[in-house]
Amino acid sequence: MNRLRLPAEWEPQAAVLLSWPHEDTDWRDMLHWAQSTFVGLVQAIAPRAEVIIVAPDVSVPLSQIPEETLRRCRCIQMPTDDTWARDFGVITTIGPDGKPIANDFQFNGWGLKFASSHDNLINSRLVECGAIDKSTYANRLSFVLEGGSIESDGEGTLLTTSECLLSPNRNGGMSKVQIDSELREYFGSEKVIWLDHGFLQGDDTDSHVDTLARFMPGHAIAYSSCDDPDDIHYEALRAMEAELRHATDCQGRPYRLVPLHIPSPIRSIAGGDRLPGTYANLLIINGAILMPTYGDAVWDKANADILAREFPDYEVVCVDCRALIEQHGSLHCVTMQLPAGLIK
Repeated sequence: MNRLRLPAEWEPQAAVLLSWPHEDTDWRDMLHWAQSTFVGLVQAIAPRAEVIIVAPDVSVPLSQIPEETLRRCRCIQMPTDDTWARDFGVITTIGPDGKPIANDFQFNGWGLKFASSHDNLINSRLVECGAIDKSTYANRLSFVLEGGSIESDGEGTLLTTSECLLSPNRNGGMSKVQIDSELREYFGSEKVIWLDHGFLQGDDTDSHVDTLARFMPGHAIAYSSCDDPDDIHYEALRAMEAELRHATDCQGRPYRLVPLHIPSPIRSIAGGDRLPGTYANLLIINGAILMPTYGDAVWDKANADILAREFPDYEVVCVDCRALIEQHGSLHCVTMQLPAGLIK
């Protein structure tokens, strides 16, 4: 393809970016649990890609990650606000010449909900310290965009949600037509599929698409589903499923749909509120699908079996994300893949 494009997640990756939990974040009351979860995530990623870790104090991850795994890690010290690398990390496109372009969009804490001043500078600081190749770094962009709010099939079609991208606190004043045009220009896309339905209770992101529906290998979409009419999500997820059944790529071809049933209700330890559990928040990395689990006796195994059956060329690796969901995110939310050629 001799055009600008946003690669699919299952294309070759060089590294994955993580931001380590620390005591000056909302993780402070469960810090050991959160950091242990990150160690498990590093151990799942490291056999498949380098792990780049940013932290205010790199001695913390260096002391927690096993020595044999550290050989595949690079720890870089810098101030951070939180751990959601998916949403502040560079979004990498591939130029017409086949070379990667690190796009540094504005990150404003999911529509001015949370502090973001440090996280908004992480990409430029990674360039300054030489971790990201300066020759790949595009100019700082004024458009507000989080990585979890878009999906690409790698062939010219994007998937997103109206609730998130039309939020007035992100790019207020821009119409849907204008935002659609911006996405096409930034990512060389020929079509944007807008989902108008679907949500998860407890989600802080205004319905990021990576919690709801994900492009998958083999021209498929895996999506959060619910078969319990008494569940608060039932109607909205059914409506989203109907939208996906009518969705086509930029060549007019429908996608193969793979439902991933949401877990049984997960309640916050602190207040008992329902948390946004989803198996769609998975990471595809160099021949493996890393799937979040939540200690659900039924749906953890059922969805892992579905992924193994539907995508037999990929190893399905389960990662316990019960700590992450306590802060309303999951596995994909704390990771950002960095394609080959981007990292020095």
